[in-house]
Amino acid sequence: METFKIEIKETLSKIIEIESNSVEDAILKVEKLYKSEEIVLDWNNHVDTEILELNS
Repeated sequence: METFKIEIKETLSKIIEIESNSVEDAILKVEKLYKSEEIVLDWNNHVDTEILELNS
């Protein structure tokens, strides 16, 4: 019997609408909200699952 390395990769996604003076500032605001856990992604935000063999 052989041993294989299999990767499971899930993708979560959420669209956030935020008012800001620039796209750069908007990204910084969303990053801050995400890092402070004011924006949390969970199973409701699941968009894809991949199961892949890892090359040895």
